[in-house]
Amino acid sequence: MSDTSVFSGFTRQTVRFYTELRKNNNKPWFEANRAVYEAHVMGPAKLFVTAMGERLKGIAPGTLAVPAVNKSIFRINRDTRFSLDPTPYKTNLGIYFWDGARPRMEAAGFYFGFEPPDLYIGGGMYMMPDTLVGRYRAAVVDKKRGPEIGKIVAGLRARPGFTVEGVHYKRVPAGFDPGHPNAELLKHKGLYAGVDEKIPGEFYSARLVDYCLERFAPIVPLNRWLMKLYG
Repeated sequence: MSDTSVFSGFTRQTVRFYTELRKNNNKPWFEANRAVYEAHVMGPAKLFVTAMGERLKGIAPGTLAVPAVNKSIFRINRDTRFSLDPTPYKTNLGIYFWDGARPRMEAAGFYFGFEPPDLYIGGGMYMMPDTLVGRYRAAVVDKKRGPEIGKIVAGLRARPGFTVEGVHYKRVPAGFDPGHPNAELLKHKGLYAGVDEKIPGEFYSARLVDYCLERFAPIVPLNRWLMKLYG
């Protein structure tokens, strides 16, 4: 008998739940399938967060992994108050492990995103708080910190399958040299990197933790650099 208190992978029903939710994004369908959601999404997701949190201690001490909704696990309900899309549920599972030095959505961290048939594993900072943007730009052109982030980004882009994203502005902000070696980074309001791929076989086993850790590890220098913006 398998130990239900230890992460052993997600299931085929996890994939099936989200595939069907995309076709039936409404409250009656969700309520009729809530037991599947609890058993095959929330159950393994909480165990995954706990297992991943233990492993992250080895490469990023201080990273928080809290196996609860609105902590490491993003809620499935969409906020439709200001959206033209009335569908009530997200068709993806999002999990975040963040640097405990700051509140969750203000901190750099590691992200696991699943929306069949795809899996995204990455990290960094998806959207910087407005209060951090000025510090970020100053660091990007700083004589010491600028070359450091340039090297980190170049290293991540050189990794097979990795992309670096977060561009928000079309032009280099006023007051900065468009010819600066890091000019493109000045267009960012977020800075994150990762790999987008099809669901691997490891998704269905405990090996998923090692699989993610291997992809999280190269992002550690990026997260450290970003968190130094807070001083």
